[in-house]
Amino acid sequence: MDRVHRASARRKNYHRRLFTTYNGAARNRIARLNANGSLDATFNPGAGADNTVYKVAVQPDGKILLAGAFANARSAARSRIARLNADGTLDTTFNPGTGANNTIWSVAIQSDGRIIVSGAFSTFNGAPRVRLARLNADGSLDNSFNVGSGMNARANVILVLPDNRRSGRGRQGR
Repeated sequence: MDRVHRASARRKNYHRRLFTTYNGAARNRIARLNANGSLDATFNPGAGADNTVYKVAVQPDGKILLAGAFANARSAARSRIARLNADGTLDTTFNPGTGANNTIWSVAIQSDGRIIVSGAFSTFNGAPRVRLARLNADGSLDNSFNVGSGMNARANVILVLPDNRRSGRGRQGR
């Protein structure tokens, strides 16, 4: 596996990035492993993502957010953000519309279920959102959160603090 990264949740590890198989099993850019490193057969992402998954976030209910450079997840149009059910099937109750017009680098979940995304995008679902947006729990754009002209460079990491304030770490020039 080339450039594999992981996110842990409840003693399971989610691996993401560029790989397309794990121990010979097709797992396009997302796989869940058991604590001993074996593939978790109860998680089947089907066709997976059609391009790089940069970030995985696991919600308290076990649903999995994927963010990255992909246009499709499980063969459904999901422009750079998708949510999977705990078994790997696409969560069709999460609908980001046309999504982000460029890569999402980071995703964070607020305690109220809303989702913060950051990346190289300038619009989300057709609305101006420069590199930072907040989504409702159903994937729709939260229009009450508007950062105006946004950040002048990408944020690689977004952290949600206990009081739902946000903190970011970024990189200039991209």
